[in-house]
Amino acid sequence: MNINIGIIGPGRIAGAVLAPGISQVDGAVFWSVLSRDLTRAAAFAETHNAASGNPAYTDLKQLLADPELDAVIVATPDKLHAEQVIACAEAGKHVLVEKPMATDVADARAMVDACQAADVRLGVAYHLRWHNGHRKLVELVRSGGLGNLRHMRVQRTWKADDASNWRASPEVGRWWSLAGVGTHCLDLIRWVMVPSCGEVVSIKSIISSAVWKGPHDETAVVSMRFASGATAEFCSSVLFKSPNKAEIYGDDGYALCEETLGRDGKGSIELNGEPLDFQAADPYAGEIRDLVTAIRENRPAEVDGAEGLRNVELLVAAASE
Repeated sequence: MNINIGIIGPGRIAGAVLAPGISQVDGAVFWSVLSRDLTRAAAFAETHNAASGNPAYTDLKQLLADPELDAVIVATPDKLHAEQVIACAEAGKHVLVEKPMATDVADARAMVDACQAADVRLGVAYHLRWHNGHRKLVELVRSGGLGNLRHMRVQRTWKADDASNWRASPEVGRWWSLAGVGTHCLDLIRWVMVPSCGEVVSIKSIISSAVWKGPHDETAVVSMRFASGATAEFCSSVLFKSPNKAEIYGDDGYALCEETLGRDGKGSIELNGEPLDFQAADPYAGEIRDLVTAIRENRPAEVDGAEGLRNVELLVAAASE
């Protein structure tokens, strides 16, 4: 059975990785697309070979009324996610929503509730969980390869040319560096640490908006403590380029990930100074494959709405510090 997937928001990410990701998944079909501009929607549908006989829409209700549409990827600005995901759920469509899933806790909780009530799958698009090297490393950590986890550090930044990015203003976003990459850092930390260290019990942050002086974070440094006493920290920023990296420290060893936090599934990983071999693969195809499998097996997505909600709760707490 094929799973026909629509895309809401044919922007840069959708064109660069999401539509191509669908094409790599057996049984997944790029079906239709919604944009504010019909010409843009039609061009996107043609470029990416949408399979529907009527693939381009500007009206969400009309897109969702298609009985042949099974699932939707929501790739719009952050503040639009809640209304769109809830509409998808009410129409009986499964959803993969870009991160962060919402900009406040109440909206995130409403999204989870709507999908549960409609019995549709809700996944949150944290593609770093589908990096083959990360998955191999996490399996080793789970089996005790580093001993008891003590600390984790993650850094992901980029240099913005100016403050014109939509995330820099409050109309459709709430955070800038935190929403662009910080939420990924936080998810990676939780994926590695929570199973053995328990929940985050304390979080503190330093937030700076000193360059463009806008309402949203330009650099964020966030630290947290887990129930076990283990600690973690991440830095996200739009002010400077830096190597993206993750470091994991246990009482029996350590792991270093260099340039693995991007889009391509590449980079290098060292385990106690020795290279960890892995096969590079498209992590976006991985997250889409998981949604398709979750639909077929009637199980939760691996990164489900509850995990996305917890990420939002912690972002809110960090940005309020």
